[in-house]
Amino acid sequence: MSALRPPITPHDHVRGPANAPITLVEYGDYECPHCGAAHPQVKLVERHFGKRLRFAFRHFPLSQAHPLAEPAAECAETAAAYSRFWPMHDAIYENQDDLSLPVLLALAKALSIPEIEARDAVLTQKFAPKIRGDFLSGVRSGVNGTPTFFINGVRHDGSYLFQDLANAIEAHLYAGVAP
Repeated sequence: MSALRPPITPHDHVRGPANAPITLVEYGDYECPHCGAAHPQVKLVERHFGKRLRFAFRHFPLSQAHPLAEPAAECAETAAAYSRFWPMHDAIYENQDDLSLPVLLALAKALSIPEIEARDAVLTQKFAPKIRGDFLSGVRSGVNGTPTFFINGVRHDGSYLFQDLANAIEAHLYAGVAP
């Protein structure tokens, strides 16, 4: 089994309580159709487990197959600078079928993020070190495709469907696996 390397740090995008007994980490690509399909499943998992779960997202853009994955990650990181990572994250996935640079910039504007800053971040790859760091941590953790999930630091090799994720999380809860 692959292990998460490094564990969650203050540089990660996390929602949910820090002391939750379960930590679910996703390595994702904003243009990946499987990640797009997993997004509502993860939202269901978050609602189902509530305060027993914290969720972290790390960028793993597969840029050769998905040329808009990195620009989308840049826009998400720009939103993070305005404490709006999660609204941007959700909006990108909710608009994945229409993903384009104009759509990304419109999403930024809708979240009161200066469009010029989002555009400049994409053009200059302002957040490339953060995105690259996430990607390299995925490589070190054995990620070879997206989405890839880790539950309490252990790679989940099942599907991203709600029932599979929920069953695996329940198994960790009942086994008393510490985060």
